Amino acid sequence: MSEDLDQYRQPTQPSRNLGWNMYGAGVDAQGADGKPEPIEVGPPDADQLLIRIDAVGLCYSDAKLVKQGGDHPKLYHRDLANDPTRLGHEATVTILDVGEALTDRFTPGQRLAVNPDIHTDGRSTAYGYTIPGALIRYHLIGPEVLDADDGSYVIPIDDSIGYAAAALSEPWGCVEAAYTQRRRLSPLEGGVMWVLGRPDDPTEYQFSEGLDRPGRIITTNVPPQVMAMIDDKKGPDTAIEVRDDIDDYAGFAAEVTGGDGFNDIVLLDPRSSDQVEALAPHIAFRGILNLVGTERLDGMPGIDVGRIHYHYTALVGNPGPDIAASYGLARNRSELKPGGITLVVGAGGPMGQMHMQRAIELDEGPRTIIASDLDEARLAFATDRLAPLARAKGIEFIPVNPAGDPSILADAVAAATGERGADDIILSVPVPAVMEQGAALLAPDGMLVLFAGVPNGSLAALNVSDVYLANAQFTGTSGLSTADQRLVLDKAKAGTLSPQRSLGAVGSIEAVTEGLQALIDGTFPGKVMIFPQLTGLPLTGLDDLAERHPDIGSKLAEDGAWTTEAEAALIDKFWQR
Repeated sequence: MSEDLDQYRQPTQPSRNLGWNMYGAGVDAQGADGKPEPIEVGPPDADQLLIRIDAVGLCYSDAKLVKQGGDHPKLYHRDLANDPTRLGHEATVTILDVGEALTDRFTPGQRLAVNPDIHTDGRSTAYGYTIPGALIRYHLIGPEVLDADDGSYVIPIDDSIGYAAAALSEPWGCVEAAYTQRRRLSPLEGGVMWVLGRPDDPTEYQFSEGLDRPGRIITTNVPPQVMAMIDDKKGPDTAIEVRDDIDDYAGFAAEVTGGDGFNDIVLLDPRSSDQVEALAPHIAFRGILNLVGTERLDGMPGIDVGRIHYHYTALVGNPGPDIAASYGLARNRSELKPGGITLVVGAGGPMGQMHMQRAIELDEGPRTIIASDLDEARLAFATDRLAPLARAKGIEFIPVNPAGDPSILADAVAAATGERGADDIILSVPVPAVMEQGAALLAPDGMLVLFAGVPNGSLAALNVSDVYLANAQFTGTSGLSTADQRLVLDKAKAGTLSPQRSLGAVGSIEAVTEGLQALIDGTFPGKVMIFPQLTGLPLTGLDDLAERHPDIGSKLAEDGAWTTEAEAALIDKFWQR
């Protein structure tokens, strides 16, 4: 480390502060006349920290914010022209000054990563959304970040971890979250359960455990032997109500739950895809639709894939007769299948690459990775970066460009799996039709990860019959927890994960609008990283950086990936001392 970089890492007081406030929708609504604007920052109050932003990654979520402005769901119709916010939620910072009430928790010079997925009183107040974010050189944070619903949303960083790597712990934490169980897998304690059946169904169903948990159970068209079982297994304080022949599911859900939805819906002996499609919208946030039967549905119902991603709704099931067998971890895994075959759709984008890198670096990962992307340049970049890592771990890496013809991908999956289907499919493309096509390639006992978010209300025709007959699992996650992000930082410190390999382009404080436009245009296959303390560096891809600045390029890895040594050289060259 050079003497200059060592000086950079010291907690010096702010120099001229510049930032990119957001005044509305569109790239042009960032900053003032396409430039960062001066923003005053004072000393911290007793419950605040004065922080220096060291690096901030740009994310496709930022592009959504730019497009929607105050209409974005997490901005709650905010009047940005008069009450601006600021983008930048993938941030790593250094503490410059500590308010007197926080001196027992924080110290000047301490490095932190920010978990932006903040909730206050149960409401999302995410950093870089509702709370103005990190596209600024210096700013103050207080209880809105340090004392929200889950306590503090900052994580200490080991000095061995570079600035870009630390900032990328946020998107990497979202990737880790995709393989952490987010679904509720037991009947909700005190919840409302709705059990629907067929009056002529002779099956002797059981509910081996968990039926004592709901506070209220409503039955519809349930045969006598099931009613007797429910009465025997229910909790001592559980209320039972019989409501047969319900035709208006929406009206009934509004009447019983006030529109919040049922915590658990149990459908016995399902036959009609129309019935499943009509029931699914009426499960609550983190609600469960449990299907138990032995006959296939008469079609594929449209399922709200937005809610699977954002609301963690779950479809579970089993052939019976034990209704409770659908719940629990045994039939609902969340990790990639060891030694299995993984398909990543949207593999050439930054997040698709992260999913594949994680799969490669798992101790017990898949034996084959199929990487699918319609963008040949992105797919080639991902293959050049990741195929050698896969080969070194004995993993077969198969790139596929369907070129607008889904049969190309289907044929590739069939060839790689002996027509069985992929054990795990990660969908990183926010298009319901693509999600449908991907789901059709799932093997028995397969897991479909809906990683890309689409708006709630987006329907995709899914093979729900396979949920209860073949143990298909449809999962999705949005955001991350502090634990997910801390896990990434722990892996980075241990050397078992290199978050910085995801980097595709860098720029200084002036390059923010270039970076946002690059996101919208899909210019770079890797992540865009802004270094707010640097100046004079236009947005530059790593290939061009190596050509234009050989002193930095010589510090990149052999395959052109970002390194902490390249970062040190970048700071030395573009830091305004």
